[in-house]
Amino acid sequence: MNAPLAERLRPKKLSDYISQSHLIGPQGALTQALNQGLIPSMIFWGPPGIGKTTLATIIAQESGRPFYTLSAISSGVKDVREVIEKAKQGGGLFTTKNPILFIDEIHRFSKSQQDSLLGAVEQGVVTLIGATTRSGLLTSPLRARFGIKLLLEYYNTDILRSIVERSATILKIETSKEYK
Repeated sequence: MNAPLAERLRPKKLSDYISQSHLIGPQGALTQALNQGLIPSMIFWGPPGIGKTTLATIIAQESGRPFYTLSAISSGVKDVREVIEKAKQGGGLFTTKNPILFIDEIHRFSKSQQDSLLGAVEQGVVTLIGATTRSGLLTSPLRARFGIKLLLEYYNTDILRSIVERSATILKIETSKEYK
């Protein structure tokens, strides 16, 4: 497989996701939501490279929901409307199978782009998961539609060590235990 290194190392299941135990641990908000099968719209807020996109992808996979992804950097209102139209055709409104729309860098959307999401979220056409490093740039109406606002925390030394060890295992690289 010639996939980029980051893709080969990206966790595919919640059990492989290292860190954010306050969210995915036994009592974590995401664990509870997945167990109940009711995923609310949510915003992931945290520093770049912390796993927001990976977590959204895992939530969609583990909940068995259709998954649409947009980047606010390269998408506009037309793209949002296209995804909403596809989601409407799929049925499953306000069910455990309504589609998840993930928008990376959602804070980069203009007010009109953010407003284009409001009706679809209110009506249950999509479950919106937004990822941002700057949640204060979201409009008040959009922020109000997120059922859960989740802070993803920086990695500590132990988490970084676990990520390196997992990566070495996947890549079949022998590691020295001297750094412990």
